[in-house]
Amino acid sequence: MHRRDFLLRGAAAGAGFLASTGLQGQSPTPTNGEVVVISTWPFGKAANAAALETLQSGGSALDAVEKGVMTAEADPSIQSVGYGGLPNRSGVVELDAAIQDGRTFESGAVCSLQGYRHPIKVARAVLDQSPHLVLVGAGAREFATDQGFPIEETLSEGAREAYRKWRKKHPDGKGPASGHDTLGLVLMNSDGHICVACTTSGLAWKHPGRVGDSPLLGHGLYADDEAGGCVATGDGEEITRVCGSFLVVEWMRKGATPEEAIDETLDRIARRSPRGRDVHASFVAIRADGMTGAGSMRKGFHQALTRNGKTEVLSVPAFVDRTTDENKR
Repeated sequence: MHRRDFLLRGAAAGAGFLASTGLQGQSPTPTNGEVVVISTWPFGKAANAAALETLQSGGSALDAVEKGVMTAEADPSIQSVGYGGLPNRSGVVELDAAIQDGRTFESGAVCSLQGYRHPIKVARAVLDQSPHLVLVGAGAREFATDQGFPIEETLSEGAREAYRKWRKKHPDGKGPASGHDTLGLVLMNSDGHICVACTTSGLAWKHPGRVGDSPLLGHGLYADDEAGGCVATGDGEEITRVCGSFLVVEWMRKGATPEEAIDETLDRIARRSPRGRDVHASFVAIRADGMTGAGSMRKGFHQALTRNGKTEVLSVPAFVDRTTDENKR
C-alpha cells in the first residue's frame, strides 16, 4: 500500500487499525502478554537486555527503560552518550536525557547537564521529585546535587583525546559539529503499558548550551498507551521542527502501521527541510497493539528488537532508496 493511501482508509475506518504490514513491521495482533522492546543502533541490544532483566526482576516499565539506557551511558566506548560522549567546542561534556510514562504522561528531562554520567537517573528524579518537566544547565546540576547524586568525571580518556585532535585541526574552536547516534528505547510490558527514554551527549563540538530533540517531549520521544510509543535519532534540529516522535504516534493513532507513520514523518521532514532528503533522521516505534516498526532517511541505521525474550539487531532500509524504487514502478 502506498504510504499515503492509509489516510483515506483511516478516515473511513475511524480509529480502527489498518490490517497492513510494512518492510520492518511485525504482525499487528495483540501482544497477549508479550514484552516488546525496541531501541536505536546496535548498542541498543545491551539496553534491551537490561530493560528486560529489570522487568523480570520485578521492576516497573519506567524502571526498565531507565536501566536500559543506562547501559550506554556507562560505556566509554560509545561516543554519543554518557561517559564516552564527545564534548562541546569548549571541551565540556553536556548531557541530555528524558523519560516518559505513556499511561500517566508524566515525564522528566534534563538538558546540558554537566558532571553526571547518568543523566537519565536525574531525568527520572525530575519526574518523581519535581513539579517541573524539564531542568537545564546549572539548574539541572543543582537539582542533581540536591537529590544526592555524586559529581563524576564525564570526560573519558577517549573523548579527551578526540577533543585534542579536533582542537588541533580547529585552533579557534569553531569547527563544525557532528554526530547523531542517540540511544532511544521504547518498551511495552505484558499489560500493554508503554514507556520511553532517550539519552545523548548531543552533537560533538556543539556550541555550549545546544539542545537537540532527544530530551524534548514530542520531539525525541513520546508515549501514549492508547496509541503507541516512538523515539528518534538523527539531526535534532530537523526532527524538532516537525515534532517527530509525536507525529509518528499521532499517525499510529489514526490507524497507520509504525512504518507508514514513520514514512509520513520522514516525508514531512524531507519536504520541510531546506536540505531535503539530505538529513539524518531515524525512528523506532511500537503501536498500541504491539506492532513494531523502524525507518530511516539514510542507509546505515539499525534497530535492536526484542520479542519473546530474543533480541535481534536489524538493518533498516533507507527511506530514500525505498521511495525512489516506489516512484519507478
